[in-house]
Amino acid sequence: MYRILITDKLAQEGIDLINSAEDFEAVVRTGIKEEELASIIGDYDGLIIRSDTKVTAKVLERPGKLKGIARAGVGIDNVDVPTATRKGILVMNTPGGNTLSAAEHTMALMLALSRNIVPACNSLKRGEWDRKRYTGNQLNNKTLGIIGLGRIGMAVAKMALGFNMKILGYDPFAAPKDAEQLGIVLTDSLERIYKESDYITVHVPKNEKTLNMITAKEMKIMKPTCRLINCARGGIINEEDLFNALAAKTIAGAALDVFSKEPPENTRFKDLDNCLVTPHLGASTEEAQIEVAVEAAQILMDAIRGGVIRNAVNAPTMAGLPPIISQYAALAQRIGSLMSAMVHGPLKNVHIEFRGSIAEKNVDPIATSFAIGLLQPHFDTVVNMVNVNVLAKERGISIDQTKNPEIKNFESTFSATVETDQGKRTIVGTVFGGNLPRIIEIDGFPIEVTPEEAMLIIFNKDKPGVIGAVGTLLGSYGININTMGVGHKRSEGKAILAFSLDKLPDEKAAEDLKKLDFVDELYICKLQ
Repeated sequence: MYRILITDKLAQEGIDLINSAEDFEAVVRTGIKEEELASIIGDYDGLIIRSDTKVTAKVLERPGKLKGIARAGVGIDNVDVPTATRKGILVMNTPGGNTLSAAEHTMALMLALSRNIVPACNSLKRGEWDRKRYTGNQLNNKTLGIIGLGRIGMAVAKMALGFNMKILGYDPFAAPKDAEQLGIVLTDSLERIYKESDYITVHVPKNEKTLNMITAKEMKIMKPTCRLINCARGGIINEEDLFNALAAKTIAGAALDVFSKEPPENTRFKDLDNCLVTPHLGASTEEAQIEVAVEAAQILMDAIRGGVIRNAVNAPTMAGLPPIISQYAALAQRIGSLMSAMVHGPLKNVHIEFRGSIAEKNVDPIATSFAIGLLQPHFDTVVNMVNVNVLAKERGISIDQTKNPEIKNFESTFSATVETDQGKRTIVGTVFGGNLPRIIEIDGFPIEVTPEEAMLIIFNKDKPGVIGAVGTLLGSYGININTMGVGHKRSEGKAILAFSLDKLPDEKAAEDLKKLDFVDELYICKLQ
């Protein structure tokens, strides 16, 4: 008999599913402390949690027969995944369970904004009867701009089409193949979204590219009748700029379900009738709670039985692969991460090439690792070898691959080329001596730099004093240079600097770097 411990409040349907199986028993013990959890965890085959339970390294010190942990929800910040991985414990989540709830909440906020539901309700409760003041707007025939066409963004689109809205869709990475078939007009221009939309809703993960995606600058482009909705992540819309735009009525309204800090410190929104706020309710429906509970129970039971592994955030690993394949896989994943930071616009074509002796080996793990690095910044859920192909297929992304055993300048190389509507970028890497990964070319610039965790890439004018100026500025912020590569195109008067650093430059350091008169393009990236 397998036993599953449940330490957070879980919908009864999930518990019943476990107990209905002849070979499983559910044990519910909520509110358990770290010390006690650590002392009993080894007696159970599986663990189901939500957000309250902290599965720390101490809890996992003696895991006993524990085989898997399932999170009924998306975030796994409360699980020490590296320790679980070292202990051979599977960690899974349920990223799809709240899709419809989040999409419906988006529509609910959109409708409430349009019909002035909250201020009208409050007015009537005060004994007032002011129909004229709260005259609203229809959704019918309005343009909805959707930024981010993942599961939730696509669900919103389908619902909005039922209201006869015109859908203008933008995805910073890649749109699903069926988006246009559904009637979504795809655009590669965020500016078009801002200019033409009557409503704008964001459904993108929060990362370096999407933090403060919508600021005062973007709001000035919008119609004065435009309304913004954010049920994704706090900080995608700059809250200070949004408050000022709403107070000045340069846009018509906004609805926020998420905030940069939760609970929010800025409570000024309560004073604005044209702003609705809710306390992160996107996934808070009875149906969503049931769905994630049932899904968590099912995927954990399947994994414990040795069946299909779904939604794993830490499996499988590269263990058991030949060392040279593991080295190239690590290199390819970092090149994918760097590429993701350096390309702009939705992907159109992705091509990878293996050249030299590496081309004669099984390179599938290397190709998969590149895809993980490329996709991870664009998803909230962990991307790994289990789910990367599914996620790529959902977005209509295919990675073409060629193998050429002919040796050119190096014994073996891995190269990746990514094309978007804004241009094409190529990065080439190799592994020296079997264990020394290096990037050796970026966009035709010959270069040599170690792809470490914190990277700084600068395309610059080829002139004296560049290296000294960058080094001095970095030093003023207490940032050390680990390795550095320099490449030139003398005939074009252009050069490139590539640094691996001991830490990432902060926002202020990045701004100062961009102000250097020789800088044409600058990219900061944390590699996986």
